[in-house]
Amino acid sequence: MVRREITLEPRAKGFHDVTGEVVSALPELGHYRTGLVHLMILHTSASLAITENASPDVLRDLEDWFSDSVPESRDWAHSLEGPDDMPAHVRSVLTQVDLTLPIGDGRLELGTWQGVFLCEHRDHGGSRRLVATLWGDRDGDDDGPGDH
Repeated sequence: MVRREITLEPRAKGFHDVTGEVVSALPELGHYRTGLVHLMILHTSASLAITENASPDVLRDLEDWFSDSVPESRDWAHSLEGPDDMPAHVRSVLTQVDLTLPIGDGRLELGTWQGVFLCEHRDHGGSRRLVATLWGDRDGDDDGPGDH
């Protein structure tokens, strides 16, 4: 089993494909024949998603939907950290803070148009931390399932 913390650079509010960054931060991924990788974001104002990585219109439409559905202009009780803070928490609750993805032949098994996305819900959220845990059958494991 491998556990690693991954730090993502600060990004603007929106949906950002981080698939390459996640894969680059997990060089051990290439040694797994089959298995799973679990990703958990350690923040309450950002989240993770699997969505289309081909058309930027998908990302724009997602952001537009969130802006309309969870407006900053609402009279939020929790507002000490700015007008985007409570909407960011709501967006995070509506999405996911963790993902579990299959590994096959040393790579993430994503669909043709799928990517792992950081959903940044703050105007200036700062760097974001993920915990990644890998487990499964590694090259050279002859004893059966699991890591030894």
